[in-house]
Amino acid sequence: MSEQAQREAAQLSVELEAKLLERLAYEWRAINYTYFKDALRQPVLRLSDTRARLGQWHGDLRSLEVSLPLVLERPWTHVIEVLKHEVAHQFIDERMNVDESAHGPTFRRICERLGIDGRASGDPGTHAGPDAPDGQTDSASRMVARIRKLLALAQSPNQNEAETAATAARRLMLKFNIEVDASEGVDATRRDYGFRHLGRPTGRVLEHDRRLARILLDYFFVEGLWIPVYRPLEGKRGSVLEICGLEANLLMAEHVHDFLSATALRLWDAYKRETQRSSNRDRQAFLAGVMRGFESKLAAQSQQFSEQGLVWVPAPDLNGYFRRRYPKLETVRRGGARRNDAYAEGSRAGRQIVLSQPVASSGSQGPRKALGRGR
Repeated sequence: MSEQAQREAAQLSVELEAKLLERLAYEWRAINYTYFKDALRQPVLRLSDTRARLGQWHGDLRSLEVSLPLVLERPWTHVIEVLKHEVAHQFIDERMNVDESAHGPTFRRICERLGIDGRASGDPGTHAGPDAPDGQTDSASRMVARIRKLLALAQSPNQNEAETAATAARRLMLKFNIEVDASEGVDATRRDYGFRHLGRPTGRVLEHDRRLARILLDYFFVEGLWIPVYRPLEGKRGSVLEICGLEANLLMAEHVHDFLSATALRLWDAYKRETQRSSNRDRQAFLAGVMRGFESKLAAQSQQFSEQGLVWVPAPDLNGYFRRRYPKLETVRRGGARRNDAYAEGSRAGRQIVLSQPVASSGSQGPRKALGRGR
């Protein structure tokens, strides 16, 4: 590399780091306002080259350190979770008089109260924790295994067999959630709720994205919302869908999200070939129609379940966990795609979708380089 190229690369690095620190400062202020009622003074924010830890609060220096590899290589949602974790350390250090280990009882209590991930991993992938009620982990694992088998059967070329298997999978999941919420002697505050981020950050949330999110919230036992994220290498903002719920429900919702996203695109490609279209002009209308059609199919199934006495009433503790993570919510209304022939054809195709394939984590993020946990 020439001397001039080295200078330009160094200048680019300086500019990128300045933008990243500016964005981290913005996120810190949002966390301080949302979770700590502006009780804290902004610290010195630093980016470190280390992979040994994701973040660290230095009380004696009043500095908060975030790993640069974390910021550049992981989704921005992971960065925010690490930042929340370290701000919780700052709050305890500067506003509470306690003498205990960094991740002691006070820290765990604060994280629980505010819906902050206390594991310092940044990764929202959940697991059945040690505090989960006895038997909850085993019953959820058995349920997921049975759903895997049913959705594998739903790949049958026989339409009746496929529909029967897919419906049975939904019925099984409905029964599981009814039984979990009705279980006597289970302390709701000890249920092992977690969260996941679905899909890749997008600059615009279109109607088919919103309809897919609504399907998950209305029919697959999770809460959720679109959260703002930052794309550091592009210097752009975006949004990503976060869902909250029990691990088994998160797993199923993630599968449904990935399955419907891929299926809708496949159906559009087929429709485009059949109608000999050369442009994607009606793509958004068609995709919105697909989601609307599948949604109407789920609504009809749910009506049948209700007539059979299977009615799920959401437990208030799930909403409580969701509200702890997001105490300040804002609802924004947006317009939808055009209602035309493409929308109608998409809706027809959506009603024919049979949910299938084994339940499995999408793994869409690809392999990650090792990064150590923070303090």
